[in-house]
Amino acid sequence: MSTEIIDKIKAKFGDKVKDSHNFRGDQTVVVDKACVYEVAQYLRDEPSLDMNFLMDLTAVDYLDKKKVRFEVVYHFFSLKHNHRFRVKAPVDEEECILDSVVPLYHSANWYEREVWDMYGIKFKGHPNLKRILMYEGFKGHPLRKDYPINKRQPLIGPLN
Repeated sequence: MSTEIIDKIKAKFGDKVKDSHNFRGDQTVVVDKACVYEVAQYLRDEPSLDMNFLMDLTAVDYLDKKKVRFEVVYHFFSLKHNHRFRVKAPVDEEECILDSVVPLYHSANWYEREVWDMYGIKFKGHPNLKRILMYEGFKGHPLRKDYPINKRQPLIGPLN
């Protein structure tokens, strides 16, 4: 299996690439969260990659991991070259923020709001980072693995 995209990312970003793997054609790199924007921009702007479509952006909560609790996962696709690529960025609980990619991919607007709402991960530079699935008075982030399932939430008034 070819690791062409991984090799290009490693050549461009060097030690900012923390890990990589290629499983059944799914190429993935794990990068430092500080360079997520630059990696996304390179994937979009490099003609041989032309990743012009952000298919998905989500997060994973690894509650029991010692060093880094969260991982933000980006799925890119090139319509021109018909290839996919995954970028993962570890995010620790104390500094739960990384740069928004909305200026590069408008589809990230909804995804980043969803990740903020469900996991509490902030995206610096997002144009409208507010809750999208839960109501504004909701306390906490329900997809965090330590969210208490029996927690009582403030009631909201009738929707007119």
